[in-house]
Amino acid sequence: MPEPAGVRQAQAQRTRSGVLAAASAVFVDQGVQAPIRDIAERAGVGVGTIYRNFPTRADLVTAVYRHQIDTCTALAPRLLEESASPFTALTRWVDAFVEFLVTKHGLGAALGSGDPGLENLHALMLDTLVPACATLLDACAAAGELRPGITAYTLMRAIGNLCITGPDYDRTEAERMVATLLAGCRRTA
Repeated sequence: MPEPAGVRQAQAQRTRSGVLAAASAVFVDQGVQAPIRDIAERAGVGVGTIYRNFPTRADLVTAVYRHQIDTCTALAPRLLEESASPFTALTRWVDAFVEFLVTKHGLGAALGSGDPGLENLHALMLDTLVPACATLLDACAAAGELRPGITAYTLMRAIGNLCITGPDYDRTEAERMVATLLAGCRRTA
């Protein structure tokens, strides 16, 4: 007797979730160009299972980061409510954005690779993260805490560039440079 459709769907969702969790962990360890077989091994599935769920590497990369992008986006309004000032909220949000960028080895390079399959990830970041940052910048401007002329896209692009780590430039230095950038954005009385 065949399994009911609901059971098959639940199993498929568990498999997909397991692959995403494994891919996320492998991407942190090895970068987004990690071998698919390493992801499959970590997930306890065959390579074919990964390709059935995610036909291209770009599909897998996008799926892994979609949740994290959504989480970072949702953080902006919450921080505005919880923080003592809009600039404090902006600083805390940028810290979370930096955490996202520097722990995702190879993500920045992948986004700049020109791979047409990753355009959807770039668009997702632009469509969700830039408006979240803009909300924070607008609140900072309204409170008189921001120098004029700073746009969300330009700020995020600068942060992204500062977060491309390498052998002679690590996470700590990236965080320090982003903090310096933010200090330069703050309007002082």
